[in-house]
Amino acid sequence: MPSNDARILAQAAVPTAAVGVIAAVVSAVVAGGKGAIGAVVGTLVVIAFMGLGLYVLQRTAKSFPQLFQMMGLMLYAAQLLLLVIFVALFKNTTLFNPRAFAITLVVATLAWIAAQTRAHMKAKILYVDPDASSKGGKPEKTGHSS
Repeated sequence: MPSNDARILAQAAVPTAAVGVIAAVVSAVVAGGKGAIGAVVGTLVVIAFMGLGLYVLQRTAKSFPQLFQMMGLMLYAAQLLLLVIFVALFKNTTLFNPRAFAITLVVATLAWIAAQTRAHMKAKILYVDPDASSKGGKPEKTGHSS
């Protein structure tokens, strides 16, 4: 993973994990041990889903740059749908507190999106590949001329 991608991943995952720790403490106070477990599971699910989504999006951007925007929109919709399905599957679980899990899932998702947005805005990503001009040679013509 290139350094920009790894930096953006870290800048999104660390604040999300911090929000998860706060959510686990609050859930432990409010709902006991099962609340803390629910908050930790919710945080881990968000970091896994969103991290995997960011990885897929970055790979798509490098391989098929023309599909980047469409893939981004589709990916976020798919991630949110998967999170809703995940909440529905564990709605009646006794392994952890479902309410703490669901609230942490929403809060951690919002934290991830805000942190990722901030990371992208602060990243100094070049719009033009500077190596393309240094490879030498005459620029290729596109299209046809009459």
